[in-house]
Amino acid sequence: MLIPKSSVELEEMLGDDKRLAEITAEGQLGELVKSYADAVMGEKTELRAQVKEMLQIEATAWFEAHGQDPDKMSARLDMRPKGSDDFASRPTSLYNPRAVGAHPDIDKLYADPAALFQAIWHNPLASNNTKENRDKLARLTAYSEQQPAEGGFLVPETLRSELLQMSLEKAVVRPRARVVPMESQRVPFPKIDSTTNVGSVYGGITAYWVEESADLPESEASFGRSVLDAKKLITYAEAPNELVRDWSAFGAFIGGVMPEAMAFFEDLAFMGGNGVGMPTGVLNTTNSVNIAVAAESGQGANTIVWQNVIKMFARMLPQSLSSAVWIATIDSFPELATMALSVGTGGGPVWLGGPNASGADTPPVTILGRPVIFTEKTPAALGGQGDLSFVDLSYYLIGDRQQMTAESSEHYKFKNDRTSYRITQRVDGRPWLDSPITPANSGPTLGPVVQLATRP
Repeated sequence: MLIPKSSVELEEMLGDDKRLAEITAEGQLGELVKSYADAVMGEKTELRAQVKEMLQIEATAWFEAHGQDPDKMSARLDMRPKGSDDFASRPTSLYNPRAVGAHPDIDKLYADPAALFQAIWHNPLASNNTKENRDKLARLTAYSEQQPAEGGFLVPETLRSELLQMSLEKAVVRPRARVVPMESQRVPFPKIDSTTNVGSVYGGITAYWVEESADLPESEASFGRSVLDAKKLITYAEAPNELVRDWSAFGAFIGGVMPEAMAFFEDLAFMGGNGVGMPTGVLNTTNSVNIAVAAESGQGANTIVWQNVIKMFARMLPQSLSSAVWIATIDSFPELATMALSVGTGGGPVWLGGPNASGADTPPVTILGRPVIFTEKTPAALGGQGDLSFVDLSYYLIGDRQQMTAESSEHYKFKNDRTSYRITQRVDGRPWLDSPITPANSGPTLGPVVQLATRP
């Protein structure tokens, strides 16, 4: 099998209906994708290692200049997902021993989130209104006052990490993004300032063939920074007082519904946020790094055709082909399910085939070997830019203040016999790159976020 050496050659191969049908029939599609990525990036392994070392040196200077602990820098730079998409391969704990809520005086006060939320219930006649519980809450309040902007009762780190861990199964962006712990309200994070690989890579590193004893030319990578500013996210809920009194039922509510709600609203911002008082979403069409693949000539409105998918795949960074995922609005399923590949005067569906063609089996969950995530959280419905995106979310930064507070009020809904609860957290998010990359062969630009443009 001839391996393409550039995005242009890859697009030509995938656009050749007869050739693609042969590759698919022989089960070589996965091998083609891996071989293409290895051919384009494999020979640069040593260079990548050198750049990582330079990045660590530069990052240390950034952290020291902005009052951050450089000893924690290496861990922050090594959080990129390794390409696997199942949760079993990821860290099983989000616990941070350096978080404010990890102080040994408060971290083990409550066994689970339900116990904490029952403890902060303001009913003076409740069974939790004991001296022991009041002493525990006083300790939480004391540590909350160390962060006066937070207010409320500080959520112990064990419970904070448990709430986030439970939300990961429902979240799209956070489990796959690069999460940066924030120990202050604003944290700069280093990045390589690169727009092209023509003549240099990583923003300025060049290589030359020279004669023995000849002068060595100089090269230097250009480093920049992404600034993460923590934004406030409040998750609000109301619970009947009868439910709060019921320990087991309330535990199921707070342990299931609240983390899912937190993940839902985080995802809305991480995908489509406009950056004003909220994160800048990875799928926001105003991002300069996003690549929009135009519709085919004569393509109908609200349609997705196989040629769209081929051209999107060919614009992804080669090193990201093992970690990128398709993110699609749920109403795009009929279009994806009926995409067809024409071969001569015949052809057939490219996504649903075999048992799936009759509807007897579940549909596949991959396109061109990469997972498909159907969601209602995309910023566009079918037909708009971003209804289908091919994204490497490891190029998206999430700044996590790693600090939660919890509060309750019996007064706001007093006449309804309900207690109001809210969880306050501070996070930010933004793309790590500022623009697509022009490849070394001067072909079409490549990037970590490829979207299907609006179809008229």
